[in-house]
Amino acid sequence: MMTVREVSKLAGVSVRTLQYYDKIGLLHPSNHSDAGYRIYTESDLERLQQILLFRELEFPLKDIRKIMESPDFDKNKALDQQITWLKLKKDHLETLITFATGIKLLGVSYMDFSAFDRNRLDEYAAQAKAAWDNSSQYKEYQEKAKNRTLAQDQILSEQCMMIFKEFGALKDTDPSSEAAQALVMKLQSFFTEHFYHCTNQILNGLGKCMPVAGNLQKILMITQEKEPQYL
Repeated sequence: MMTVREVSKLAGVSVRTLQYYDKIGLLHPSNHSDAGYRIYTESDLERLQQILLFRELEFPLKDIRKIMESPDFDKNKALDQQITWLKLKKDHLETLITFATGIKLLGVSYMDFSAFDRNRLDEYAAQAKAAWDNSSQYKEYQEKAKNRTLAQDQILSEQCMMIFKEFGALKDTDPSSEAAQALVMKLQSFFTEHFYHCTNQILNGLGKCMPVAGNLQKILMITQEKEPQYL
């Protein structure tokens, strides 16, 4: 049995955060003292560990609660995802350390920014989130992806990035312009054809979570907020 302050010190999580988790129903302490203070059990601490691992995968708190309360929740599946994510993160950090050390030793600027590429991390995080999603979009994604080869997936990835590069060329363009909204239609059609039916809301989410250049987020937010001219 541990108090909220003891759990805070053990887990490196603020008391306010633990109180908030309790408030939103994500982590209720199993017991309370006679004075009304929160008392956490070993099972509560195990749940907190799982929550923090999902947070490392950048899952929103509301999604974590939904996943962990689902009757289909598989702790081993979650741990496998989290282990893979942490290994990818470790590789990314080691690459950055090697890159920075090389610059220091050589004492020169090295115009290679590949060490900062987070695409593998972002892609895996998106896949992990989708794996817990029972939405029609995810089912459609599974159906369209099941017969694709790795080479075909790579081609689709490259084609998608080419579209995002086109957005980069519009960084100084009015997001509501005809050119910008036409490119939105192109991106939306690409996702609908190859992955799942891409709604305006999903487009807005892509603008928030994907590492893209220019003002794509503003363009996609405009697409969601008004009746699109080209959709």
